[in-house]
Amino acid sequence: MNTETMEILLNGRPLTLADTATLAEAVAAADIPPPFAAALNGQFVPRAAHAATPLADGDRLDLVQPVTGG
Repeated sequence: MNTETMEILLNGRPLTLADTATLAEAVAAADIPPPFAAALNGQFVPRAAHAATPLADGDRLDLVQPVTGG
């Protein structure tokens, strides 16, 4: 059985995923409740594009939840 993996940084912490993983799969693995914004290597990615956005070894993914208050 050949299991190819990659490692990305999710909110600054290493996360190992299948080498075919998409942004949507990383979000699911993070288990962060919505709402949140996703930035891949510093670029915002709309939610509608998560499933079609492939990841690569070494990518930096930041999932940011809005802060309420003032």
